[in-house]
Amino acid sequence: MLKPNILFIQVDQLTATSLKAYGNDICRAPNLDRLADEGLVFQHAYCNFPLCSPSRASMATGQLCSKIAAYDNAAELAATIPTYAHYLSAAGYQTSLSGKMHFIGPDQHHGFEKRLTPDLYPADFAWAPYWGDEGERDTNDTRSVTISGICERSMQIDFDNLVTYSAIQHLYDMARSSDDRPFFMQVSYTHPHEPYLCRKEFWDLYEDVEIPLPDVPALPVTEHDPHSVRLLSDFGMLNVRFSDEDIRSARRAYYGSISYLDEMIGNLLDTLEAIGQTEKTAIIFTSDHGEMLGERGMWFKKHFYEPSLRVPLMMKIPGVAAKRVTTPASLVDLLPTFMGIAKGTGWTSEVEQLDGNDLTTFLDIEQPDRPVFAEYLAEATTAPIFMIRRGHYKFISSGDDPPLLFDLEDDPQERNNLAADPSYASFVSNFQSEVGQKWNHDALNERIRLSQRQRRLILSSYDQGPKPRWNHAEEATDEVIWYRGDGGYNEWAFSFLPVKMSAT
Repeated sequence: MLKPNILFIQVDQLTATSLKAYGNDICRAPNLDRLADEGLVFQHAYCNFPLCSPSRASMATGQLCSKIAAYDNAAELAATIPTYAHYLSAAGYQTSLSGKMHFIGPDQHHGFEKRLTPDLYPADFAWAPYWGDEGERDTNDTRSVTISGICERSMQIDFDNLVTYSAIQHLYDMARSSDDRPFFMQVSYTHPHEPYLCRKEFWDLYEDVEIPLPDVPALPVTEHDPHSVRLLSDFGMLNVRFSDEDIRSARRAYYGSISYLDEMIGNLLDTLEAIGQTEKTAIIFTSDHGEMLGERGMWFKKHFYEPSLRVPLMMKIPGVAAKRVTTPASLVDLLPTFMGIAKGTGWTSEVEQLDGNDLTTFLDIEQPDRPVFAEYLAEATTAPIFMIRRGHYKFISSGDDPPLLFDLEDDPQERNNLAADPSYASFVSNFQSEVGQKWNHDALNERIRLSQRQRRLILSSYDQGPKPRWNHAEEATDEVIWYRGDGGYNEWAFSFLPVKMSAT
């Protein structure tokens, strides 16, 4: 059997329910709609860590971040841990990466034979958190909502245009090459990550469209769980009430960014057709995590609520009929799934124990009670936080916060915490026992705090000498337009060209 090519398209901060395949009738993304109609749609797919770099590290290795020490946006992914790029190269694939992967550390390939673009963010420890003394943070604030709408050009648009151009060029290069190995190409975009800005042509797609407000409006402090309070405080959004106009503008630009992405993805798919590889290529689409998008008054990610944790996952595999799959899935399943596509359904690693499974094994016999596990070990917390989804129940546990238990079937907005209800005491006990069996909270807590202290020392050493730059193909003195930890992130992110309106 000939091994199919694999085109893996990943986007950033796209919540599943923004797409038509997951019930949204507003967002315009015809290429993604067609992919969903012609392929597999996993109805309950989740990230394993609702934050960029850790999510991508767990996805790439098929292992939870607590196992591989990828604790936050500034934790190194060790070069000794195999990724799907290593596994697929060993299986006879030529591998390439165009776009954002957010690898931290000096290894910026992690098994990819070719990197076609730089990365958007720093590869060093610039964003290392420090529990108990976070200091002033500048990676999220109210400007994301109050400064939203139309722009002519932004750093994110520059980046994703480069990602698309480089990927398309490489597809043509491979078609002309004498290398007859199948390809694995990851094309990884930064949209629709905030700032919520898009070009006018995509903003105009939603003219005269009623952009809905969040299903759950901003909540008073007394109705938030402790982690939500910490996050909102970290973002400078606690007790902030945005106007309906600002919320609709941010959401409209978010949809516009998805439409922009859809056009880029359409260009990729057209190129596959042009080089005669459409029928020989498996196409996988997902996001690294979701986006709260104003639900409960919360924005961005970093929580286990459905908008932040749930992601789209769609696959079009040669020879596999279109289907909606109810078995819960998560991003750690991608490595074994890629290998199942490459080597045959049911693949398992002979090298190590992975936390994921080949999802093609669930197409005939579905398992609706299959558990999904997630973690949050980064900033704006005081201790590790764990999540288990089993069946239609979601349980969230931390050593410092009261537990949360939600019935997602009866309470899809996650407003009714059942953990304090005596009639659910056995559920809480069983889930808490499962958490204790899967994670050693105290030992993990100590490892994370030690790692934070070590990385903060390394950061302080840069004050006395030159700071190295680990980003792909860059020297420390190179001037680039991408963010490298110098100066405030928000000042960089909001450096965009506004649309110049002609005089009437």
